[in-house]
Amino acid sequence: MENQHKYQSRAIVDLIPYARNARVHSDNQIAQIAASIREFGFTNPVLIDGDGGIIAGHGRVMAARKLGMDSIPCVVLSDLTEMQKRAYILVDNKLALNAGWDDDLLRLEFDELEEMGIDLELTGFSLGEIGVFDAEEVPMPSLTDGEKDPYQQKTFTLHDDQAAIVDDAVMLARTDPLVDTGVNKNSNGNALALVCREWLDYHHV
Repeated sequence: MENQHKYQSRAIVDLIPYARNARVHSDNQIAQIAASIREFGFTNPVLIDGDGGIIAGHGRVMAARKLGMDSIPCVVLSDLTEMQKRAYILVDNKLALNAGWDDDLLRLEFDELEEMGIDLELTGFSLGEIGVFDAEEVPMPSLTDGEKDPYQQKTFTLHDDQAAIVDDAVMLARTDPLVDTGVNKNSNGNALALVCREWLDYHHV
């Protein structure tokens, strides 16, 4: 079969979600995808058919809409039959779920990325998941005397349910334009401060 895939930019308003898409996307996941797009750019094109129907990339489209993007890169799969399109929608979502992780290599990647100053939540792992690896071998990070002013490091003890709420709030806040204040390179710190600021404003403190 001749490959007729075409790469092109398409307006988001012209893309049509698959009505029977069985894959669900939470608000937190969409926020994670949006944060990834802000950091790395739109690196993974959306797959569509010749009529603009989305085959793969529903989450990326929702994240791009959240970021206020007008158009996004797409690959047009004009050579797939209706049966193949419906099957591939399941294939694209399921195959990645069938893979596992090498915990030792994952811990090593977390350690080295953290040393490089990368926000680890951009990997898609939550603070709770990353903390599992930190608790095993990596000590709690500390700021040296020379690096503290004007920064502070705060540690909180949370129940799992509370941690999930904090993780979701921080991830959602990180996609808000107001979070990029420029005063702190740590995006989690900026996001948490924004959440607290809005809470204080709500209560007129």
